[in-house]
Amino acid sequence: MLQGKDLILATRAFANEYRARSWWHVIITLVVLAAGYCGVFLLEPLWAQVACGVLVALTLGRMFVIYHDFLHHSILQHSKAARGLFTVFGWYMLAPISIWERSHNYHHAHNSKLYTSSIGSFPVVTKEKYLASPRAERTVYLFIRHPVTIGLGYIFMFIYGMCIRSLVNNTGKHWDSIVALVFHLAVGTGIFLLAGWAGLVFGFLVPFFISLGLGSYLFYAQHNFPGVRFSDKDGWTYHDAALASSSHMKMSAVMRWFLANIGYHHIHHLNPRIPFYRLPEVYKAIPELQQAKTTTLLPWDVVRCLRLKVWDPAQQRMIGRREIYA
Repeated sequence: MLQGKDLILATRAFANEYRARSWWHVIITLVVLAAGYCGVFLLEPLWAQVACGVLVALTLGRMFVIYHDFLHHSILQHSKAARGLFTVFGWYMLAPISIWERSHNYHHAHNSKLYTSSIGSFPVVTKEKYLASPRAERTVYLFIRHPVTIGLGYIFMFIYGMCIRSLVNNTGKHWDSIVALVFHLAVGTGIFLLAGWAGLVFGFLVPFFISLGLGSYLFYAQHNFPGVRFSDKDGWTYHDAALASSSHMKMSAVMRWFLANIGYHHIHHLNPRIPFYRLPEVYKAIPELQQAKTTTLLPWDVVRCLRLKVWDPAQQRMIGRREIYA
């Protein structure tokens, strides 16, 4: 069986893109996105506007994963057209390149490492540290991991976390965060002026609350699921973190398309240079990758993930709020 570095080496054969295929995925995604926006702004029945708003939301999710792949240097590198497109898209999605690259690259380098993994990901503390923390710190910690906070990722993770907080921490380094906020607000204002309240709600607010709420949850659940493992710095390895601390989120074919195969998250963490459209190919080719811990988007799995609060080293598992005081 392939293990450790040998497993990473086995994935390298898939870490190259087909340039025409990459552009095809970008173009078809933009076409679907444009169709969704046209439906929101041109169709009159309310049900059609709602349906098209949901289509826009899901397609924005797909485009975000493609954007994320571009910043991992797995697709369309050295393309000025792609760089320009994704720079503007990052502003629109409130995830400008400077802060997304810094926080997300840190996340990949420290995934599931206790005490240092909270940059670019949801914080995780041990049971002992949680109980020893002041009440105010415990409240903030639980607030960040609360289902409502995660569901409102548009506000808390992107407007505040990605943009406002990055500006406060380092304005000079993350100047594009203010560009993103201004650009995002300008687009929303323009939609309102041209399409009124219905256009603003179904063409702007609904898509962003859905897509960024879903994105926030995916980012949470792919590293906070039953069976996940966390380690201190001395016991941490990159390949173990990819396989034991990143889930395979099983999805329907439709959701795999809309979320650009992000459910194969354990493979992505093992080798982020693999283009999203090749992840199913890797999964089929390497049997060891088919043994990953899984979760789904089904309601009962969502609840199981959201109940997890702190890491219990004694039991070597994440536990819920009731178990903290047991």
